[in-house]
Amino acid sequence: MNKGIKLHWLLIGVFLVNFGNSFVWPLTTVYIHDQLHHSLTVAGVVILFYSGANVVGSYFAGNSFDRHNPQYLMLSGLIGAIVTMLIMVFENGWPMYPIMLTLVGFFNGWLVTLHNSYGTMTNNADGRFVFNMIYFANNLGMVCATSAVGPLYQWTHKQVGPLFLLTVILYAFFSVLVFFFYRVPASARSQAHVDKTPAAGSKSSQLKLPHANSSIIWTLSISLCIVWILYTQWSSNLSVYLTGMGMTMTNYSMLWTINGLMVVFLQPLMNVVNRYVKHDYLKIYIGVMTIGLSFVTLIVGRVYLWFVAGMVVLTLGEILVFPTIPAIINQLSPNEVKGHFQGILNALISLGKAIGPVFGGIMIEQTSYRLLFDLCLVSLIVIVVVTALMINRMKNKTVEY
Repeated sequence: MNKGIKLHWLLIGVFLVNFGNSFVWPLTTVYIHDQLHHSLTVAGVVILFYSGANVVGSYFAGNSFDRHNPQYLMLSGLIGAIVTMLIMVFENGWPMYPIMLTLVGFFNGWLVTLHNSYGTMTNNADGRFVFNMIYFANNLGMVCATSAVGPLYQWTHKQVGPLFLLTVILYAFFSVLVFFFYRVPASARSQAHVDKTPAAGSKSSQLKLPHANSSIIWTLSISLCIVWILYTQWSSNLSVYLTGMGMTMTNYSMLWTINGLMVVFLQPLMNVVNRYVKHDYLKIYIGVMTIGLSFVTLIVGRVYLWFVAGMVVLTLGEILVFPTIPAIINQLSPNEVKGHFQGILNALISLGKAIGPVFGGIMIEQTSYRLLFDLCLVSLIVIVVVTALMINRMKNKTVEY
């Protein structure tokens, strides 16, 4: 009996949405700075609004999923995104660009959250495998988009309209797939709602979480928020830094192609590593320090190969940190509040992504790129020290669920 969506249709959708989304963020900072002639701080504020709208879209989509038909929700999000980006094909100057980009952020957050929710309803598939494949499809979409966006941006004479038109075409194609293949029987939706209701009810407020668990959960969540503030310097302000040194957007987009390819190909190896390396906290320490090492390459680098090396190092750290922290928080959270604490973590991640470009832009304009990179390195070292002290004090008192 068909109780949910088939995994391959879900993954195609994840790929298409992330492909379209990855046409937006690599260009935002450099387009606002170089073509619309606004400061890095202004570009950071625009990304802040984009990220904030992304959080709002995610919140409303997640709350609506169990109460309404998810197929209709997905179609409404796609229609909204298509209309918004059609406007941006023709109107991409100031202030229309940041206004419409904020709406794009809302709809992208909406679509990504619905995909994750659909992941709980796939046919005959283990949940861990499903979400690993969603992660894989996300990165595959990013690889394909970021490898194409730089050359296309130069081919279109640094105009973003044609890129939004391509995304509109992809989303229109995905809308057809949603119409035919994203139908979920009412019985499956009702069962999912029943399964999730206890975690969303009053139990989450009545449950007493062990102090050690709570301390580690909050330490890791806040630490990851700060890591994302620093990590986003690579995905925002670095584009202007590279082009200012005479490199091209193709060079910059290739860095993210390398990032995505490494994640795609190293992810299976990490599954093997996880079988033998049981010390999850050690992976976090090594991963955060590795991300810090990537900023050393920015401090000393003057030629493109240094930035390639930095991206390789950054990606190795990312692979160790980003999947491990949610897994630890899942272990330390009772069944009744697992969703609650994962929601807090995701909210703090989104907050870090929103603050990062603004923070970096202000630092650059008030001081220099060099001081920003120095501060990022020192901050990551401090995160490792503080996190290690807290975890070593609390880990033997925790309760795993």
